[in-house]
Amino acid sequence: MNYHFQAHRQVRKNLLDILQNTSQQDLITIPDGFNNNMYWNIAHTVATQQLLCYYLSGNPFRIDKYWIESYKKGTLPNLDVQASEIEDLGFLLIETSRILMKDYDADFFSDYTPYTTSFGLDLKNIQDAIVFNNLHESLHYGYVLAQKRALMGEQF
Repeated sequence: MNYHFQAHRQVRKNLLDILQNTSQQDLITIPDGFNNNMYWNIAHTVATQQLLCYYLSGNPFRIDKYWIESYKKGTLPNLDVQASEIEDLGFLLIETSRILMKDYDADFFSDYTPYTTSFGLDLKNIQDAIVFNNLHESLHYGYVLAQKRALMGEQF
């Protein structure tokens, strides 16, 4: 699983770079042709990781439920994000990756409720969830890059 955790850390670093180096206004702007913004996509990765790994294994979330309720699948983007929330999200991107590895090494995920994703993949255990989560986060990283390009044109 080391490679999968390495990949997870890298996707999170890429998302953090965009979060920290994009203006607050650009983060919350919904580009033409999209139904959400860069900020929602980044926060959604944190919320979904908690659902796939913690909720489905019967464990408590490692983040405040606000993030889950605000950024889970089916939610709408927040257009009134404060600078402090952007900082909090940056912290969560790195910290939830670190905690997931620690919890995995401590056999925290012994139970797992099988789940079929909207992508059409069956998750049967925490290993499946971690691998799928990387695919999911990479997909949203791609959305973020597309949204950034749509907002900034080819200069990005």
